[in-house]
Amino acid sequence: MLEQSTIEQLRQKTIPPQALWINGQDCTPQSQRTLDVISPINGEIITTIADANATDIDHTVKAARNVFQQGDWSRSSPAARKQVMLKIADLIQQHALDLAVLGVRDNGTELNMALKAEPGSAAATFRYYAEAIDKVYGEIAPTADNVLGMIHREPVGVVGAIVPWNFPLMIAAWKIAPAIAAGNSVVLKPSEVASLSLLHLAKLCKEAGLPDGVLNVITGQGSISGKALGLHPDVDVLVFTGSGFVGRKLLEYSARSNLKRVYLELGGKSPNILFADAPDLAKAAQVSAMGIFRNSGQVCIAGSRLLVQRSIHTQFMAHLQAAVEKLRVGDPLDLNSDVGAISNQAQLDKNLAFIETATQQGAKLVHGGQQIHTGSGGYYMSPTIFDNVQPAMDLAKEEVFGPVLGVTCFEDEAEAIELANSNEYGLAAAVWSSNLSTAHRMIRAINAGVVHVNCYGGSDNTVPLGGVKQSGNGVDKSLHAFDKYTNLKTAWIQLS
Repeated sequence: MLEQSTIEQLRQKTIPPQALWINGQDCTPQSQRTLDVISPINGEIITTIADANATDIDHTVKAARNVFQQGDWSRSSPAARKQVMLKIADLIQQHALDLAVLGVRDNGTELNMALKAEPGSAAATFRYYAEAIDKVYGEIAPTADNVLGMIHREPVGVVGAIVPWNFPLMIAAWKIAPAIAAGNSVVLKPSEVASLSLLHLAKLCKEAGLPDGVLNVITGQGSISGKALGLHPDVDVLVFTGSGFVGRKLLEYSARSNLKRVYLELGGKSPNILFADAPDLAKAAQVSAMGIFRNSGQVCIAGSRLLVQRSIHTQFMAHLQAAVEKLRVGDPLDLNSDVGAISNQAQLDKNLAFIETATQQGAKLVHGGQQIHTGSGGYYMSPTIFDNVQPAMDLAKEEVFGPVLGVTCFEDEAEAIELANSNEYGLAAAVWSSNLSTAHRMIRAINAGVVHVNCYGGSDNTVPLGGVKQSGNGVDKSLHAFDKYTNLKTAWIQLS
């Protein structure tokens, strides 16, 4: 059983200044610059990370290209890659608590969730793709008898991966694991406000036997090192999770450089739709509350738009209020906390600005709406609920990425569909109904990459996660992720 005293010992552990991880070793950045790492728990500086520049990116991409061309990893057998990746998964599991606490000190996710969503998920992801390596086959085309048409899958080469601060270890694993399983080399650029667990991961990968240069971690400002990675002419594929603003920049950088393929997961404004025949309103309220307030709402698929059939609005709101009032917001390393901190000051300021705008536009604040625990020095915010949110309001259209829920009523299925599809995003959704026919009609009608039915979240690596519209393209997770990291090559053989 996990003891609070163990957590406190890890909380006090000194974190040395962090270097870049290039070609299997710590490297000082060419710029000689560093960035402070400020913990959202208390607003204190806990260490520094290297602030890479374009020269560092170039050096790193060359290291990744060299090992790819040498074939130490890219041409090794699937069985050999499998064994290394299984060892990586084992090491992540062995160091799970260290990784989780390190990540929480960096980004503020409540520890109980972080343990499962970060090292727990990452280990499972590496195991999944390790086991998949030797089960992905090529194809034989249905040609004439005098021709043999063969379709091979080959690694693309060097993959640039840029990941966000909300679940850095989980999301990085979604990208790293299938990329290296396919034989590629990776240059990973974490968010400058959540890099620590990924630098630790890189060292575990080396310990597991991953050849130097296959996984490199470059830290620093996105506007400098992220831009340089996007513009680099020797990066073959770029994968990204984050904002639409940055996603557009990466597409621009691709066009300005080598037309590298760019795959984007850009967040959402996901509708969570409650019909009057939902099987258990109290349970639906509890799950819906966690669907927006876990990790302080800093979840790409967060159910931030609650659409409730008007006939049950009053009843459901009572259940929702009861569920939210039980949530304990506080120190994310306290095992009694249900919700942790906002990751950084800039995000907290953005959240509070949305509260002010929603109020000015006429939404009804029914719970929360303010910064809390100000004496801690950290970044904490109460779970916030607005009722009477209209489709034209900013709160119905724009992603907050914080613990802010907007509630809107609908009359019937047609209006629910219209509301669900009324904005530019299409990442996730949920439908609560006891009617199987209603659920299936809604699944087909909603423009989203993932539609949950009588639940919210919880899908594993067997199914893809990806969006439509301005939520992006391509998918993480499942065997379909290999499509991003492999090229198809045709062999057309004339037989005598």
